[in-house]
Amino acid sequence: MSLPASIVALVERQAELAALLEQWCNLNSGSGHAAGLERMRRALREEFARSFPAATIDEPSAEALGFNPTGVKALRVRVRPTAPIQILLSGHYDTVYESGDAFQTCRWIDADTINGPGVADMKGGLVTLLAALQAFEQTPHAERIGWEALITPDEETGSHGSEPLFVEAAARHHFAFIFEPARPTGDAVHSRKGTGNLRVTCHGRAAHAAKVPNDGRNAILALAEYLLAIGRLPGEMPGVLLNVGNIRGGGAATNVVPDFAEAEVDVRITKVADREPLLARLHALAAPINARDGLRLELQGGFNRPPKECLPAEEAIFKEWQRAGADLGVPAFSWVHAGGGSDGNLLTAAGLPNLDGIGPIGDHLHSNREYCRVNTIAPRAQLAALFLHRLASGEIALPARS
Repeated sequence: MSLPASIVALVERQAELAALLEQWCNLNSGSGHAAGLERMRRALREEFARSFPAATIDEPSAEALGFNPTGVKALRVRVRPTAPIQILLSGHYDTVYESGDAFQTCRWIDADTINGPGVADMKGGLVTLLAALQAFEQTPHAERIGWEALITPDEETGSHGSEPLFVEAAARHHFAFIFEPARPTGDAVHSRKGTGNLRVTCHGRAAHAAKVPNDGRNAILALAEYLLAIGRLPGEMPGVLLNVGNIRGGGAATNVVPDFAEAEVDVRITKVADREPLLARLHALAAPINARDGLRLELQGGFNRPPKECLPAEEAIFKEWQRAGADLGVPAFSWVHAGGGSDGNLLTAAGLPNLDGIGPIGDHLHSNREYCRVNTIAPRAQLAALFLHRLASGEIALPARS
């Protein structure tokens, strides 16, 4: 089997790609850090402009009131928008590590492993995406594929500002690739849970704590009762995950029966069909509390990302993805269900088939133990470039969108 020289040469660039990853990860780009996001976007724009001088580059707004910093923007790089095959490549440049986080810089665990903020999630994926396109652009038949790299600043907080960009992009592409990290086993992502957030608010009745008999209604106790009840739902409803997060209530004085309490709850579902039964059950568990005198429990919020369920086109393409990996000598891999959401969820909901979790291997995301196996960056870039080359040459074909 003959491989294009530019794809073969990627393995010789490991040190260069690792250095770029370290450089990008030492730039704080927490989702709420406006100045850091600006610096990171400029660094990305500079690298893409240097690599693809014929590209059209713009920076569409990704503002979302109440979610994203004012003025925040995505980066969109487009090449050959009139080519017969149109491919979207997706990544995000925000991380969960804000400017005040103690985890700010990288360190090398060993020659092949780097620990640092965003090394896997997902600046390692951005380096892989860039390298894959650099190699692909030097292959024969590249002119048959037009591509768009859409790199967004708010994936970690729900893509509230970027979602319209994904919906728009989904309409003009045939397939998408999401460069979120591969699993520690090397597996890609077959499907993802849908994600949502609820705010549960309980209103009670204030009174002096020493009054006998006491006509107060303790909002904290009522909320706690409800949270314990919904915390048992994952055992009752397979495929549902639920996590009670922040809880607030009461005031400075402990001799007052608290008349207010609230909590934030992370909810996740495996299938679109799980959504309505879960919401119905959440409201049903609130009903007995609302039936009591002096108490009112309210639920606000909902799902910001529907589940990513595997589409038939993805099943077909994944077989070719595995074949390309085998031809390159990439260790055998499969794909698995993931509990976390990504922008692949949004693209699936918009009808665009996509392969997710195709970035380099990493683990311990969202913690100061996050790491990336830098020796998997070049092979994963080779895999993406080879697949695109085979698609451009006509060796493989994309299934029709359903």
